[in-house]
Amino acid sequence: MRIKPSHIRVVAASVTGLQHRHQSLPCQDFSRHVKGRNFVAVVADGAGSAKYGKIGARIVCSTLCDLLKNINFKQAEDKIRAAIRIARDKVIRHRLNKSKDEKNINDFAATVVGVIHNGCEGLFFHIGDGAAIALTGDNYDNFIASKPENGNFSCETFFFTQQAWSENLRFTRYRDAKTIFLMTDGLTNFSFSNDYQNIEKGFIEPINNFLSEEKTRQKAVRALTNTLNTPRAQKLNTDDKTLVWAKVK
Repeated sequence: MRIKPSHIRVVAASVTGLQHRHQSLPCQDFSRHVKGRNFVAVVADGAGSAKYGKIGARIVCSTLCDLLKNINFKQAEDKIRAAIRIARDKVIRHRLNKSKDEKNINDFAATVVGVIHNGCEGLFFHIGDGAAIALTGDNYDNFIASKPENGNFSCETFFFTQQAWSENLRFTRYRDAKTIFLMTDGLTNFSFSNDYQNIEKGFIEPINNFLSEEKTRQKAVRALTNTLNTPRAQKLNTDDKTLVWAKVK
């Protein structure tokens, strides 16, 4: 029996990191999820160095969700590439892009971590840092992950606004996921071991257990927000933090 997107329950939260709080700046992360013929969720992290990173993050999330929710899943990779091109075109035409060409497109720089799920199959798509996890078994040793990707330096990553975005777009397929996590870079060091070969069960497991049991969406969102916003979490990583959790029933 195929699992329908309507049988996916989602909880999402974003919090502003200490670095942006100290600068009196808003959270530069954005996330969105939709259900249509497919379930689609995307998180994006607007680059701190980009003047309009939050706007770029919002545009790429909204565009991908709108354009991918009803596509033929068999054509997903081609459709994802096409949707990112459209998001780039929107940024080029944006009223704040005075040049109306690619000259200033990096003012809207953002990373992208997304998923398109249909039936028992799913596909992660990914540009830059952040991460995605599909838990595929009854324990936390069975998972498929889309890991962060950096450039030549640990602080350097890739964005959908870069000229070489297509070369840095990665796809990871999975089957029979029970739970899906999407996260921005502010949470990756909580979620994985240092070599990214294992999940940090002390972080992932209690979140998954609580959200699986809590049926009231408002309480679930509040609890997840509080978890991401604890003083210890903010001290361990001062970046903005966004997490999308999806339970496949």
